[in-house]
Amino acid sequence: MLFRSVLENYAFPGGLMIGTDSHTVNAGGLGMIAIGVGGADACDVMAGLPWELKWPKLIGIKLTGKLSGWTAPKDVILKVAGILTVKGGTGAIVEYFGEGATSMSCTGKGTICNMGAEIGATTSTFGYDASMRRYLQSTGRADVANLADSVATHLTADAEVYAQPEKYFDQVIEIDLNTLEPHLNGPFTPDLATPISKMKEVAAANGWPTKIEVGLIGSCTNSSYEDISRAVSLAKQVAQKGLTTKAEYTITPGSEQVRYTIERDGFLEVFSQIGAKVFANACGPCIGMWERVGAEKKEKNTIVHSFNRNFAKRADGNPNTYAFVGSPELVTALAIAGDLNFNPLTDTLTNNKGEQVKLDPPSGEELPVKGFAVEDAGYQAPAADGSKVVVAVDPNSKRLQLLDPFAPWEGTDLKSLKLLIKAKGKCTTDHISMAGPWLKFRGHLDNISNNLLIGAVNFFNEKTDQVKNQINGNYDTVPNTQRAYKAAGIGTIVVGDENYGEGSSREHAAMEPRHLGVRVVLTKSFARIHETNLKKQGMLALTFANKADYDKILEDDTIDVNGLTQFTAGKPLSLVLTHKDGSVDTIEANHTYNQQQIEWFKAGGALNIIRKQVAG
Repeated sequence: MLFRSVLENYAFPGGLMIGTDSHTVNAGGLGMIAIGVGGADACDVMAGLPWELKWPKLIGIKLTGKLSGWTAPKDVILKVAGILTVKGGTGAIVEYFGEGATSMSCTGKGTICNMGAEIGATTSTFGYDASMRRYLQSTGRADVANLADSVATHLTADAEVYAQPEKYFDQVIEIDLNTLEPHLNGPFTPDLATPISKMKEVAAANGWPTKIEVGLIGSCTNSSYEDISRAVSLAKQVAQKGLTTKAEYTITPGSEQVRYTIERDGFLEVFSQIGAKVFANACGPCIGMWERVGAEKKEKNTIVHSFNRNFAKRADGNPNTYAFVGSPELVTALAIAGDLNFNPLTDTLTNNKGEQVKLDPPSGEELPVKGFAVEDAGYQAPAADGSKVVVAVDPNSKRLQLLDPFAPWEGTDLKSLKLLIKAKGKCTTDHISMAGPWLKFRGHLDNISNNLLIGAVNFFNEKTDQVKNQINGNYDTVPNTQRAYKAAGIGTIVVGDENYGEGSSREHAAMEPRHLGVRVVLTKSFARIHETNLKKQGMLALTFANKADYDKILEDDTIDVNGLTQFTAGKPLSLVLTHKDGSVDTIEANHTYNQQQIEWFKAGGALNIIRKQVAG
């Protein structure tokens, strides 16, 4: 679980970090500016090339009061997601401050920053405080804590900024932790926020299934010692109060250090006594590598988890799984009750004696009293001399495939492109390149390309993975259709809605369309990382100058992209849409390419430039 390990080993107050996943921002819990980028961006940095980021806006979240009872740090970001939505933080750094921020644990801060990816934020962060010092000391980095203490005044904003935040931030949101309720966000989107006191009526109004089949806690965002200790305080009450756990219940520790420590402290034994399953400390359940029995039946059902993302098919491949995101504490309580309508703040449960009992609020330790322990953290040092390392790949391997360079731009405008798909609504990297079993092909571009856009909803028929092949007029899967265009030497265009490519950085979501012959992705707006990833692969990432032009794209369109021979920063391109009836629409498309990025396009991808530089 890399992003818990980042907090445990690498993050430090006042540092700047880039990482190859949108959850890198977990390090903001230790006062870093930690930015999730694409793997291709990381290649640039490691190769010594400049890395660029548009200057971000600043969103300030003022936290007053103090968390208590059933409310957890997770509820802060669930509330924020409900306010800002999945794209409200795009192009912005989010800073949390105030008495509520300083009273929170370091790992609690990490939880909030981690899920900041779900509002599209460039990064989220907190100013340095005593909780960070305690965490650094507990994880064997007292020397770092001492250094931070020596420059502590420089690791937070000046007092006048916090006194009058509206003068310094582009947007300020205030949340009173004293009155903040536990929340559940979902289904099918992490920004649909419902306070637990309202869930009963909201679920009824929407026809959501209320029987909870599974509760899952952990993941990179909610797998700290504090999270697990608070969950175990509820697990202990199952036996104490004569209850049984009504739903299946699983725990994913956040790192080997956390797993080893909670086993030493008896937590895993408590969980086993209530029938819980302990998964490996890895990403599996969150990204669909969870072998859920019966998911293939596609039955309508509800699960609750403390992960970040709950898009359709995300967890188990079943489009009818209604997934709700909550704190580990709330998820545990709901798993015990087996009922989405259960409000642990007010409701009772019937025990094995027929008595009505109420769960006590969760309690736990910020850090282990005995300190952290681990026998094998899993670190493997790189070879001292990598010059003699040979990468040998079996050409018949179904899992690994060496990359062939993408073709450079032909030097002309793009003519007679066919529409592959016009995606309707949410189209995240999960929709573009689904996880789950597909991830075994991450090292084989051609095989993983068979999941290209299979989760995207086709605007013209409201179906997933069914698009029109303009060569023969038949409907087929997106990958099959695109392979037919590629075989015929026909370039294509993908059209998207708002915030296209939201979610995990997932480089293959940009590499797959490039590999299969898609030339252009045209959207109302992009998620930042995905837009950059497309640029890195030598594709055109464009946005409608007029968003209403999205409606002009028809199923049988043939599309020309003009202006590429004068492709320059800040100059829009022109698209000519030739419809089936012979009528024509011309629309304008904007882009955010700078001169360096235009060179990536011309070269056929950033890796081609790096390859050329290395070759001399």
